[in-house]
Amino acid sequence: MVSLLLSLALFFQTPDIEGRWVTVDDETGVEKSEILLYVEDGKLYGKIERLLLPEDQGKTCVYCKGADYNKPIEGLVIVKGLKPDDDSWTKGKIMDPANGKNYDCTITLKDDNTLNVRGYLGFSLLGRTQVWKRK
Repeated sequence: MVSLLLSLALFFQTPDIEGRWVTVDDETGVEKSEILLYVEDGKLYGKIERLLLPEDQGKTCVYCKGADYNKPIEGLVIVKGLKPDDDSWTKGKIMDPANGKNYDCTITLKDDNTLNVRGYLGFSLLGRTQVWKRK
């Protein structure tokens, strides 16, 4: 019964956040990439589908660690394993391909077309928030 309720809760929550999102640089306001957010086994993941700036086309992740090292940035899964938590997705990681670092992550649907994506180390107060727009 509990698993049925959890499945129903996920069914009603995930359609709002799944889909294609455009990342916006929080300092410059420039649109940088398209991310596909999807739910797999009850957890949220996000993959870079397309880099929007001509100078970023064809770049590889030279700062990534492990299996992602030197792989094309387009196609990298950068949002990993977030779990639903009330009106947010939390307790997962986001990776910044610009420096290869992994951060704790919380993603909150601000409205139907806007996400607040917060990356931080240890404490949510010590981090930064980007706004992603639905494509």
